[in-house]
Amino acid sequence: MATDFDLVILGGGTGGYVAAIRAAQIGKKVAIVEKGLLGGTCLHKGCIPSKALLRSAEVYSTSKKAAEYGVSIEGVSLDFNKVQERKQKIVDQLHNGVKHLMKKGDIQVFEGTGRILGPSIFSPMAGTISVEFNNGDENEILIPQNVIVATGSRPRTLPGLEIDGTLVMSSDDALKMETLPASILIIGGGVIGIEWASMLNDFGVEVTVVEYADRILPTEDEEISKEAARILKKKGIKLVTGAKVLSETLKKEESVQIDAEHKGGTASFSAEKILVSVGRQANVEGIGLENTAIKVEKGFIETNEYYQTAESHIYAIGDVIGGLQLAHVASHEGIAAVEHLSNQNPHPIDYSMISKCIYSSPEMASVGYTEKEAKEKGYTVKVGKFPFKAIGKALVYGESDGFVKLVVDEATDDLLGVHMIGPHVTDMISEAGLARVLDATPWEIAQTVHPHPTLSEVFGEAALAVDGKAIHF
Repeated sequence: MATDFDLVILGGGTGGYVAAIRAAQIGKKVAIVEKGLLGGTCLHKGCIPSKALLRSAEVYSTSKKAAEYGVSIEGVSLDFNKVQERKQKIVDQLHNGVKHLMKKGDIQVFEGTGRILGPSIFSPMAGTISVEFNNGDENEILIPQNVIVATGSRPRTLPGLEIDGTLVMSSDDALKMETLPASILIIGGGVIGIEWASMLNDFGVEVTVVEYADRILPTEDEEISKEAARILKKKGIKLVTGAKVLSETLKKEESVQIDAEHKGGTASFSAEKILVSVGRQANVEGIGLENTAIKVEKGFIETNEYYQTAESHIYAIGDVIGGLQLAHVASHEGIAAVEHLSNQNPHPIDYSMISKCIYSSPEMASVGYTEKEAKEKGYTVKVGKFPFKAIGKALVYGESDGFVKLVVDEATDDLLGVHMIGPHVTDMISEAGLARVLDATPWEIAQTVHPHPTLSEVFGEAALAVDGKAIHF
């Protein structure tokens, strides 16, 4: 059986289903082919479940400190089964919401694996989709005018370090843990590794992080990375940087043991479990790319600024093209791709305008260039910083570590970057994102009257600090 569509999307994750909704709004006949669950990695194996666990860890940690707030709680304990049940309830609710959106948009969802066919009796161009159904039904042929590849990514591992799902885990496996380990070794001190380190530490797990680079969170502004390391160490997390894990030394006994090259010698580490958190690789296999002219470079699909591949009627978005592997990025790439194939002339995405968040304790968020990046691009910069310890609402919350930092072009006063670490900064970064989009100056930010007492006052004070005019510090 063959069915015509205006657009077929391979992958129903955040990028894929948002693209489908936008295409349906425009009036296109749309299909999604998804072999797993609608919502993809973000909803089922990433953003949402991990943040649900982080919230439970935060509540548990705060409960143990209740006496500091004048509240007596006897016998605070953790029921990890209920933690997992709450997480799954949230995921299920959102999953049902996505399914409702598909019905609302009259978007047809095929549950199976979609593979791109080359030129055939169905079309003189590559792009016809053969659907292999999960339930074993006979394959179905979809004949689209356009295709969007949104097949996402999966956790990477180190060469020779096999993930067994129990003793040596990926983040996918960690989300399914039924009990917490007494100790864990996290290989990789990037965003995902640090979020897990913070969460598990708050749950009472002994945590060690081993990072290859000379600092944790190596893509963040150096001062943010340094402050994060200070706070995490104060919480009891052991951080080892500049260490190269030796996969071949892995031993699995009652505990897991592994060695790493560190400071000219060899360091040994042991823990109940290992979590490997060294990035993600694109899902480019088994989807028929070999039947097309689409180019894959360093494991990612190559596209132009409008997400067209070498086959101009086939687009690719999200983790599968590399870049910023973030759910909100994939969504906007999907919208841009749909509007481009619909001749609506979208503006190319400026990735320096996209906010990035780290949901650990402390939270971190940023938009734009780091101080180092700005200098490497030839800017002469001036910097404004303001600490949360001088913000009344931070003291009220009992979370006064951290600061906000603005990086500004000295010549034009243009805002080049904003970097935050401290309480609820992931909820505050969008003001900075808007400031970047509107090309705001520190003076304009400072003219925005931030209500008192709020955490957001820190942004206005940091803007004043750029020219040495901060009021409260």
